[in-house]
Amino acid sequence: MINIVMYQPEIPYNTGNIGRTCVASGSRLHLIRPLGFVLSDKYIKRAGMDYWPRLDMTVHDCYEDFRKSVGDKKVWLATTKAHQVYTDVEFGPDDYIMFGPESSGIPEQILVDHEEDCIRIPMMENERSLNLCNSVAIVLYEALRQNGWPGMEQFGELHKLHWKEHGNE
Repeated sequence: MINIVMYQPEIPYNTGNIGRTCVASGSRLHLIRPLGFVLSDKYIKRAGMDYWPRLDMTVHDCYEDFRKSVGDKKVWLATTKAHQVYTDVEFGPDDYIMFGPESSGIPEQILVDHEEDCIRIPMMENERSLNLCNSVAIVLYEALRQNGWPGMEQFGELHKLHWKEHGNE
């Protein structure tokens, strides 16, 4: 199971949307305190919709507690400052992908201690960053693709009609 880690998230809407993405993708969400909101916030629940109660989530009191809990498992750090692009690395089925707070990103002290584990999403020159929800989805779905879409549907069904190629003419 891919793990999404949010280091000190600040905006409840983003956390709610990311939680919904985690449920839909079969991923686990990890939140590292302090949080910029309370977990019972109505904005989290509104953004997470009816997915939120099904979310597999762990809350860590601090970064050090998070690192102790993962042991030697691979933790990727998403930052606009990385040397390598997220599509250039090989994600394992139980990897962790960490994203920083919306206003500042992952602290540079953490980044320099794990330079080889830093990844970025390419953007146009002089642009600061993408929306956090979009960044999580982009990197998460590449990790899922690389791992063969574990447990996920490979095709969808229409609500009223049927696709011809699946024998439901």
